[in-house]
Amino acid sequence: MPAATAIDRQGFVRARRAVYGIVVAGYVLSFFHRTAPGAIADELTEAFAINRAVLGTLAATYFYVYTLLQVPVGVLADTLGPRRILTAGSLVAAAGSLLFALAPAWEVAAVGRTLVGIGVSVAFIGTLKILATWFPPSRFATLTGVTLFAGNLGAVLAGAPLAWIVTLASWRVVFAALALLSVTLALLSWWRVRDTPVALGFAPVAPAPTAGAPAARWTQALARVLANRATWPGFFVNVGIGGSYLAFAGLWAVPWLEQVHHASRVTASLHASVLLLGVAIGALVVGIVSDRLESRRGVMRVCAFAYAASWLPWVMHAEWPVAATLCWFFGMGLLIPGFTLSWTIAKEVNRPEHSGIATSVVNVGIFLGTGLLQPAVGVLLDRGRLAGDVAAAWEQGVLLMAGAAAFGALMTLVVGRPRKAPA
Repeated sequence: MPAATAIDRQGFVRARRAVYGIVVAGYVLSFFHRTAPGAIADELTEAFAINRAVLGTLAATYFYVYTLLQVPVGVLADTLGPRRILTAGSLVAAAGSLLFALAPAWEVAAVGRTLVGIGVSVAFIGTLKILATWFPPSRFATLTGVTLFAGNLGAVLAGAPLAWIVTLASWRVVFAALALLSVTLALLSWWRVRDTPVALGFAPVAPAPTAGAPAARWTQALARVLANRATWPGFFVNVGIGGSYLAFAGLWAVPWLEQVHHASRVTASLHASVLLLGVAIGALVVGIVSDRLESRRGVMRVCAFAYAASWLPWVMHAEWPVAATLCWFFGMGLLIPGFTLSWTIAKEVNRPEHSGIATSVVNVGIFLGTGLLQPAVGVLLDRGRLAGDVAAAWEQGVLLMAGAAAFGALMTLVVGRPRKAPA
């Protein structure tokens, strides 16, 4: 913990809490957008008269743009700084959310969701950059877990609570309100967030960022991160684990429970919320345990293989009481966050000043995996419907997501031991 220079230590703590609180609020909102289509899948299908494949594509547009922008966002976080990118991102997300709320056709809604994806794509990398510059390195994994805990609470709100809200008010009203909230966050980001403690007169916690560096500097940094073999295993872990998790929780879990297990909308959405609550708690526990044990690979591997195994009941068509499936969904959620240690590992195997770029590269894997799996499952379902065998189509879709989880678990075996990055 640094000693305050221009202002007292208590002022430093207050400033840091304010900065962290604002950036985390933006991350919570990004998680809500990420998983909301799952709770309103039927409403979107009816409103835009689309099939399941198009629904999967509509939901995945968020992840496509998120995937493409992660590395550029990492560069911007290391050069422009999180304050600027978080403010601009919130304004773009506001415009996208409003367009989505007012969309007369699915094509317009897709443009709106794309804008939302562009806007919120800066949230997590910007938050990680804040953690790297405002907090000591020994607390990075723990605070990443705290951040994910908060973010997943936003995803929980996009489950059963959102399903309940849309029974009282239109989903369009909800997204219009989110646009207003995004504008508020943009104003708060510009007013209170600062890239480093030095900007407010405090002693630095981490190496100074490369804001204002010439283009050659960041291109060399990106080249170093990409050329570092230790960066890539975490990317593939995220493709499998993160992709299967978000494809399932973010879109297909609710329709699967409704159509295969004949659950009501509220019960199905409750399962999705319980899964996400497990992810939130698991993220908090994984970060703390990893820091306490000083173990990244071991914790990641245990969680990843256990999560892959947790798909077996659904692959084997288990028929359990609601209480049992709720407990199992919660257990799955607890195991999922093992993949989040990929960010800590990426940060630790690259130069400290390149933390934004390094974490963004491995983060791409999550959204690439999701962007591929969501429409792929939709295509399987449409084929099954045309063939008159929806049950078999769901079986193939679940097997595809379970296979992705198994792939991610296997990739943890390739993750190297984190080392102290060169100065």
